[in-house]
Amino acid sequence: MDTIRIVQVDAFTDEAFGGNPAGVVPEADDLSEHQMQSIAAEMALSETAFLRSSDDADHRVRYFTPTQEVDLCGHATIGSFAHLHDEGLEAGTTTLETNVGTLEIDVADDGTVWMTQDAPQVREVDVGYGRVADALGVDQAALEGASDDIPLAASSTGLPFLIVPITYLSDVGNAQPDMHAIEKLSDSVDVTGVYLFTFDALERESTLHGRMFAPGAGVPEDPVTGTASGAVGAYLEHFGAFDDDFPEELRLEQGHYVDRPGRVRVRVGDSVRVGGRGVTVLDGSILVPEDDEDEILEA
Repeated sequence: MDTIRIVQVDAFTDEAFGGNPAGVVPEADDLSEHQMQSIAAEMALSETAFLRSSDDADHRVRYFTPTQEVDLCGHATIGSFAHLHDEGLEAGTTTLETNVGTLEIDVADDGTVWMTQDAPQVREVDVGYGRVADALGVDQAALEGASDDIPLAASSTGLPFLIVPITYLSDVGNAQPDMHAIEKLSDSVDVTGVYLFTFDALERESTLHGRMFAPGAGVPEDPVTGTASGAVGAYLEHFGAFDDDFPEELRLEQGHYVDRPGRVRVRVGDSVRVGGRGVTVLDGSILVPEDDEDEILEA
């Protein structure tokens, strides 16, 4: 049976075993959809990125969770290009074809990868605080108290998330999410997952602290989420969270409550850009599963 190279990169961190781990298959042109899904399931990471050739961009990528394909993944993109930089990709701008369109990727000299995300789309949602509080296992009053100026809303810069502000860091840390309820809530407002955050961050230079839950996509809790971070940046700009003094750069903490701390840099201007570093922690090969995607099972 054939094998193919695969690496694991911890994204949104400059230290091994922190941030969000992503699988990366650097040369996936010969893999079918079934084979990519099988490899992602075997890796059992929140996402695995499969890099392919493209007629329209420098690279093509497809992302798979252990259970399904997703259109965009921030940390797997950061991880992919951090790995490519380690392999000799020069600093500068490159293009990446994804299921949501072609995006620009900028690699800095120090290895920081910046991902330009899709055009923001933000909409308020008609969902009660009680339902959201029950799904997240948090106090309803803490949700209502944080939402006077920034309401519950769905925001997307490639993937949609329900953005939920709450008052204190302890509220975020003490959340007891009901994954079944979160999946139903996400489906009801047509989002990938729920991002709970507070401005009460651990570090002085951080803008906020967040947690993200996407059980419907096979990711009960994601350590550090690039696509959600971009969506949060767009959300905060849309609702004027900083009045007329929007920061040049947001710094988002995530992952501390699953022992994989990481930080995402977000810049909101003419476009939304998400940045971070990555560390390759595993480099090896994996068996290529047989391609039986056309096999029909009969009862």
